[in-house]
Amino acid sequence: MRAHQLEDSLRTLKLFGMLDTLGTRLAQATAGELGHVELIQVLCADETARRDAVGLDRRIKAARFEQAATVEDFDFSFNAKIPPAAIRDLATTRFVEAGESVILHGPVGVGKSMIAQALGHAACRRGHTVAFTKTSRLLADLAGGHADRSWETRLARWARPALLIFDDFAMRDFTLAQSDDLYELITLRGAKSSIFTANRQASDWYSLFPNPVVAESILDRIVNSAHHIHMDGRSYRPNKRPGATNDAKR
Repeated sequence: MRAHQLEDSLRTLKLFGMLDTLGTRLAQATAGELGHVELIQVLCADETARRDAVGLDRRIKAARFEQAATVEDFDFSFNAKIPPAAIRDLATTRFVEAGESVILHGPVGVGKSMIAQALGHAACRRGHTVAFTKTSRLLADLAGGHADRSWETRLARWARPALLIFDDFAMRDFTLAQSDDLYELITLRGAKSSIFTANRQASDWYSLFPNPVVAESILDRIVNSAHHIHMDGRSYRPNKRPGATNDAKR
């Protein structure tokens, strides 16, 4: 088989990772750097690497993160009270595989949303599906489903990801309809994992629900299966102001 025929076959089979590196690998084989079996192995590895990269890109886009963040890029030295070991342990995403959740709570500006998205990015890298959303937007989306009779479809969409990130949870009192929607979503997700970022610690969430029975039902599923990480310290946000000095950024 001639090279162009092989290229056509790889293109037909959509083996684009092999196709992209075929010339290089054939040159290595011709030069005696690769044997027959090794040639096949490295071409398969090239295809696997391409598919992994495409899959990761697809999962990151589907997650709809607000910023590109990784645990490796987070400056733990800025706030000494933020526990790097606990967060790096969470970045292994064993909590996702175990069906556990994470609660990141603390004052505004300390990086809760960034860490949540960094953990979400780590989950994407390990093949998990992720969705990131402001809690208010999620509740508004479900409310819209009641209006146009698409509620069950919308609920199923939010229940689907292996990891769902509720950013800015428990900022204000929930209405009866919102608490009912949360109950249905948390129940439908079952043992799947979630991350919650909040200014309040979990013990203060109960009073935000109008029905204490519903509150207990929701929070029992969340709080008792979660890793609680208190993030305290200075706000990063003044460093982003126009004209901030280098001293302020340190």
